[in-house]
Amino acid sequence: MKSLDEYLHDAEQAHGHLCAGQVLGVRMAMLGLEKLGIEDPRGKDRKRLVTFVEIDRCATDAIGVVTGCRLGKRALKFRDWGKMAATFVDLSAGKAIRIAARESSKRRAREMHPEIESKNQQQMLAYREMPEDELFATQWVKVELPAEEFPGYKGDRVVCAECGEGINFRRELHKEGRTLCRACAGERYYEPL
Repeated sequence: MKSLDEYLHDAEQAHGHLCAGQVLGVRMAMLGLEKLGIEDPRGKDRKRLVTFVEIDRCATDAIGVVTGCRLGKRALKFRDWGKMAATFVDLSAGKAIRIAARESSKRRAREMHPEIESKNQQQMLAYREMPEDELFATQWVKVELPAEEFPGYKGDRVVCAECGEGINFRRELHKEGRTLCRACAGERYYEPL
């Protein structure tokens, strides 16, 4: 594992700037790995870890930098819950820990550094200094992953009876005796023009 400063540098390079969310993400991921006993997430331990993130903000990029988990490797899972939280899953040990930023950490940052006018600068410094238990709530949880959610899963590919597009990882739906992609089954996020 690298130091906090090294990870923050890497996160800034990957994300394009350094902000309070990046500091939270780096510290959150470092804590998750520590609690799970994962020492080399980008090397020998890379196939042990799956991470669920609950927000699509700066912290998510920082979490990916520390853990090495990425969407394209199927090791980073996004759940759009709008929470500054992540769950780190050790596949080999069957353990998982959910870590959420405490809402009180913002107030605590103001108390720690009232001399700093910028809220982001105030939080960036305080989030580096704050003890873990003031910054995060942790909870051991159980996460059941079906085979198709595992990194490296190779499954059957089916074709949507409506649009003809291929569907991977058992994401198809069966409706009225037909195999459909989610879009053709009515779950699309876009509207054809």
